[in-house]
Amino acid sequence: MTALAFVFPGQGAQAVGMGRALHQSSSAAKAVFEEADAALGEDFSRLIFEGPDTELALTRNTQPAILTVSVATAAVCVERGLRPAFAAGHSLGEYSALAVAGALAFGDAVRLVRRRGEFMQDAVPVGTGAMAAIMGMGVADVETLCREAAAGDVVEVANVNSAAQIVIAGHREAVERAAALAASRGGKKSMLPVSAPFHCSLMAPAAQRLAAELTSIKIGAPRFPVVRNVDAGLTRRAEEVKPGLVGQVASPVRWTDCMRVLLDQGVTTFVEVGPGRTLTALLKRIDEGALGLAVSDPDSLTKAVVAAGIHR
Repeated sequence: MTALAFVFPGQGAQAVGMGRALHQSSSAAKAVFEEADAALGEDFSRLIFEGPDTELALTRNTQPAILTVSVATAAVCVERGLRPAFAAGHSLGEYSALAVAGALAFGDAVRLVRRRGEFMQDAVPVGTGAMAAIMGMGVADVETLCREAAAGDVVEVANVNSAAQIVIAGHREAVERAAALAASRGGKKSMLPVSAPFHCSLMAPAAQRLAAELTSIKIGAPRFPVVRNVDAGLTRRAEEVKPGLVGQVASPVRWTDCMRVLLDQGVTTFVEVGPGRTLTALLKRIDEGALGLAVSDPDSLTKAVVAAGIHR
């Protein structure tokens, strides 16, 4: 059995102008942007298409912007015959996956991720936290150097993106110490340009606020299974959605495990739906034999349709 999965990017994939070509060429995509404008009560599409970049980069804007572009892109993919049997999303992308699967109404999702962005930014004062990517070291080794570098501060594994790319998060000084330790032990480090230390225990206040926000959101059963970041389990029922979303805020994104679950389910084609190609690049590090297709505009959509063997 073979299957196709949609995978949705998270924060960091944003760029001014993303989604504009699909908005201009597809009524289905245009309708999604219009719904986002209505849900947020502002001309949000203009910010996505025209910037400025400094405004788009604010977490409260970045998260609903990527969600909107991703859901609009998915609508056009489905129009062209790309239909997922499964979905997964990296961090924020899990909301895109759940919206496309019908577990979250899009209007609710776009308002919810704006609040999520605000909660995550408010949890830690700007400049106090940091994140860094560690390359060339396994997760167990990175966990060890985090323990050694903590010195009473928080520094933890935040994303397991592939066997050799681990992201850490926590207090800035502790993250810098851990990154320096990694470099001294043969790894490579890269500090990430983020405004808060996502997916570590410092985000616990944001998780509590999100849990309260979710009490008023109507959740449905997804039309197809969505892999959870927090434990790589398959969300098939409505009651599994909220715990997964609350849990992921202050817990690591287990992306490698998520992809392996999909591979075990028979997925052979992964369509990255939305801005960027980060997840497609990570897929090659996880399984060289899997087919990864990134769709962000009409040209890449046409190429994906052909590569996936869709005949319409």
